[in-house]
Amino acid sequence: MAAKKGLGKTSGPAPQAGPPRGSGSVKRSASPKLATNKLATNKLPTNKLATKKSRPQGIPDAVANRMARRIALASGIPSVLGMSVFIASYLLVSRQILDIPTGITLVASGGCFLLGVVGLSYGVLSSSWEAAPGTLLGGEQIGLNIGRLRASLRGNRSGDQQG
Repeated sequence: MAAKKGLGKTSGPAPQAGPPRGSGSVKRSASPKLATNKLATNKLPTNKLATKKSRPQGIPDAVANRMARRIALASGIPSVLGMSVFIASYLLVSRQILDIPTGITLVASGGCFLLGVVGLSYGVLSSSWEAAPGTLLGGEQIGLNIGRLRASLRGNRSGDQQG
């Protein structure tokens, strides 16, 4: 006997299970323009006391841009120098101009990369948080910003011990 093709198989797309009734799903209309999500449009009530006492979070854009410029210079230049030490050493050794020991190359490039890490910290700590940008090198801001950092760390520690 020949078996009939398609026995036990369904024709057409498989039935799709929708969300169970009473699950809080949002009904969607046929037109995508008219579809609304009531949960998205309803805003949660805000606590007015919390908004009055809260302070703005984050770094102001002007300060962030200053930090980025200082970090790019103070960290970028030594990092490029660290990479160029490898290239210069390779060229000098491969063309037999100088015989540079490998350790010297590693120490010189490592020193440049370490200077780049120090430049990263300098770029953040030397940026002025005031409306005025400060001086070119920002040396006067370092002491002030380190004091702010310490005060913030002390505040966090005392908050952790209380709560």
